[in-house]
Amino acid sequence: MSARRFLVLFLGALTMLRLFYCAQIELSPDEAYYFQWSEHLAPSYFSKGPGIALAMWLSTHLFGATEFGVRALSPLLSLGTSLLLAGLARRLYSESVAVWTVLLMNCTPIFNAGSLVMTIDPLSIFFWAAALFTFWLALEKSPAFSAWWPLTGALIGCGFLAKYTNAMQLLSILLLLAATPKHRSELRRPGFAALLAVFALFTIPVLVWNAQHDWITLRHLGERGGLSDGPSFHPTEFLVYLGLHFGVYSPLIFGAMLFAFPWSWKKARVHFKPRFLLAFTLPLFALYFILALKHAGQPNWTAPAVISLAVLTVACWQELAAERKWARTFAVAALAFGGVMSLITVDSEMLRRAGLPLSYDRDPSARLRGWRTAAESIETLRKKFESEHGQPVFLIANKYGTAASLAFYFTDKRREAPGHPPVYCPMSAVPENQFYFWPRYDALVSYADIARDLLPELVGAPFTNLKSALSTLETPGTPEQETEHRRQFLVALKAAAPQLPIDEYFTESMGSSPFLGRTALYITDHDDDRPASSIRREFARWEMIARIDCTRRGLPLRQLRVFACYDYRQPEL
Repeated sequence: MSARRFLVLFLGALTMLRLFYCAQIELSPDEAYYFQWSEHLAPSYFSKGPGIALAMWLSTHLFGATEFGVRALSPLLSLGTSLLLAGLARRLYSESVAVWTVLLMNCTPIFNAGSLVMTIDPLSIFFWAAALFTFWLALEKSPAFSAWWPLTGALIGCGFLAKYTNAMQLLSILLLLAATPKHRSELRRPGFAALLAVFALFTIPVLVWNAQHDWITLRHLGERGGLSDGPSFHPTEFLVYLGLHFGVYSPLIFGAMLFAFPWSWKKARVHFKPRFLLAFTLPLFALYFILALKHAGQPNWTAPAVISLAVLTVACWQELAAERKWARTFAVAALAFGGVMSLITVDSEMLRRAGLPLSYDRDPSARLRGWRTAAESIETLRKKFESEHGQPVFLIANKYGTAASLAFYFTDKRREAPGHPPVYCPMSAVPENQFYFWPRYDALVSYADIARDLLPELVGAPFTNLKSALSTLETPGTPEQETEHRRQFLVALKAAAPQLPIDEYFTESMGSSPFLGRTALYITDHDDDRPASSIRREFARWEMIARIDCTRRGLPLRQLRVFACYDYRQPEL
């Protein structure tokens, strides 16, 4: 069997298995959260661009709002990444390097996990690999202009809309061209300018949205990277970050990658191909490991750079294996161990089936389990509580992941109004997640909107008076006239709807909370004996009414605590 035929069969079978398995496991909180983004399409979001929301909108409209519908693109994106990686490795080195590079990536635990769950990383890595490939093709046509230049800009732009890290490819391109005399003149040619211009077009939605929202994303990214804190130096954080990489890439595979760095650096000084690959590896690794001297980040932040590093690693070890038997043994052992780690990563239950009592609080995959039964328990509790108290309640969860996961698995979404999430998050004075920008339980409904909705139900004098007052309210005038118009409108509205909580006819808010006086169920996965402080301030009283223990295979998975919070109070303005 030829190497290329083996590669096609291997990737085809692996993709079919991934498509099947991704429908068998529950959504992680992040996936459920991004699914809610796809229900509220926007030019950008609190922490990221619109890429993940658009991808989930497409897949769920094709396959339905199910686990498979949410994740269908992830195995396909991983397939595309593998094919692009094979094409690049084949073009730079050989068919053998192409096959082994694909095997290396698909034996890496973090890549396998990303092939099953749909987050920003499958999109980011796919577009990074695609831009890497098309940029090489552009250089092959150099010095002539080709469509590969603007296409590379578009692919980097698509990756940027999924994950801002992808913009680092621009720095890699700049460094590579500047460091290579043969291609340095490309910096002054139309191709490079076209690449930058096309990329810039993709930044417009993100820039416009952030300009309208006080550049909240920049502040969020600065806080997450520790840039908003003062200067500090913590070598142990660097070691923690390094250790995380050994864990998610598997110790032998990441060790082989580190071994390839000095080999690549030496080769890159005289050969363009390793220099090309190293240019798309070092900047990203350098950035996050320098930041790790202050605070350890997430190991997936460097994942795009591993695309080019994987090709370098295989090229290095293939050269070494041709001369050293131990290198061949190590390479096989690294792939085998990585494959076993990948199996455990995507299905840790196999350890428990084998009799090992692996605790769920030490198992990252626990995030993908137990949400369906938790949602069923919450719905049952809600129905019982409403039956006993004779009034509907609304739901608040302690954090966005809990809110999104429960909402996805509710059979009765029970939205309070169109556009509202099924489960709210506690509101804060500053944005902490995307829930801040969606309809909120602490938001006021305009009295003018209430009046317009009320008019069709009125007859006689209430209808005539309210309609006239509403018309007058919308007529511009002097400040004194507008104050009087507002007073007349509120008098007419109070007469038409006495139940509205208009305590004073002269009010600056001109709005009412439809949640005023209502009861909420507050759900938290923290082991607190009382709700969050913000919830305690917003409600007159509260009591814990349930502890929901989620277990699996006789082991504790998570505990949810439910508090009944009574008499929601009008927020102070």
